[in-house]
Amino acid sequence: MKLSVGIFFGGFFAALGVLLFLVAFGTDYWLLATEIGRCSKAPEDAGGEKATFHHEGFFWRCWFSGNVGENNASMWNFWYTNQSPSKNCTHAYLSPFPLIRDEHNSTSYDSAIIYRGFWTVLMLLGVLTIVMASFFIICAAPFASHILYKAGGGFFIIAGVLFSLVVMMYVIWVQAMADLENYTNMKKMDCPDFVVYVRYGWSFMLAPIGVFFALLAGMLFLLVGRAIYLHSD
Repeated sequence: MKLSVGIFFGGFFAALGVLLFLVAFGTDYWLLATEIGRCSKAPEDAGGEKATFHHEGFFWRCWFSGNVGENNASMWNFWYTNQSPSKNCTHAYLSPFPLIRDEHNSTSYDSAIIYRGFWTVLMLLGVLTIVMASFFIICAAPFASHILYKAGGGFFIIAGVLFSLVVMMYVIWVQAMADLENYTNMKKMDCPDFVVYVRYGWSFMLAPIGVFFALLAGMLFLLVGRAIYLHSD
């Protein structure tokens, strides 16, 4: 009875972890940024101040224009129903900076793109590991194999550790490597009223929750494997 309960909750937590990891991996809302500042005096700008909204993830970086509102830093500005019908997107696999720009310092650019490369590799390894963990657990269920349960549990723990590193590296990248302060200062040379709001998005927030469920599922499956092994003696 206790073994069945452990398998049930292990499978439940594992399913949540896999779902959260795949959603975090596949959606492009790890970072949200809002740029406000009218630099042009063209007649088409006379209708009111505009804002540019950026969001990015593993696969894509997108941006679209919108009107300046009361709460420009709100995450709800990036909700699907609040986005512009048309927006621009570009690949973000190895993009070193969170915002599109042509001017950059070559040293910081090279450092950032290498760092981003490591983040990309860890993300892919994390997704691959948790898929393999799910495969081991699915194969273990019909045969009650303690080896497969232990292997699946171990892979879930490894996936949790890898995604923990992904989250920590992303925070370091945004805070230290992305060079947002210099970008803002550069923009203010032409637009004194320029301001940028940057925050983490819901894709980023799902990853730590997935880490928790993956580690919990991994420990439960290790215990299940040990219990099966002890009962088989």
